[in-house]
Amino acid sequence: MAERIAQVERNTLETKINIGINLDGTGKSSFAIGVPFLEHMLDQIARHGLIDMDIHAQGDLHIDDHHTVEDVGITLGQAFAKAIGDKKGIYRYGHAYVPLDEALSRVVVDFSGRPGLFYEVTYPKARIGSFDVDLFREFFQGFVNHAGVTLHIDNLKGSNAHHVAETIFKAMGRAIRMAITPDERMAGMMPSTKGSL
Repeated sequence: MAERIAQVERNTLETKINIGINLDGTGKSSFAIGVPFLEHMLDQIARHGLIDMDIHAQGDLHIDDHHTVEDVGITLGQAFAKAIGDKKGIYRYGHAYVPLDEALSRVVVDFSGRPGLFYEVTYPKARIGSFDVDLFREFFQGFVNHAGVTLHIDNLKGSNAHHVAETIFKAMGRAIRMAITPDERMAGMMPSTKGSL
């Protein structure tokens, strides 16, 4: 299988984003985004997905975190779409349940080529530290639109907002890891009856 790596740069008047990923990495990550809680969450995807990530961003944080969080999601989605290639021989589908103390979340992903976000999460409070939890939806929406994946995120229980968020991002890493793993029985075959994804 060819190397599944990508380097993507996205520049707008609001943000400048540079992302490098290796889908067959070891979970190493390096972040300079300026939004510490987002960096902490992205580290969960890298670590639990065994995806190497290098993300640098300069955004209009003097206004708020919105543009930076959304644009990191968009650019990360573009990087995934570029790195995954034609998707031949992968499992395509992935799912994970992840607990953290009282919190439990489920994430299911399909590298379908069809963007769709189905997000059922209620946070116990509106902010985790200074981070606005509404921005997570913007991050995931940007990601699915540009990665071309269907993503179902359900928080099943949790009374601590930090735990809720962490279970979601850990589960996302695990679900993606399952979906992008090469399937020996599907070697060279497209995981779709349509013949393309």
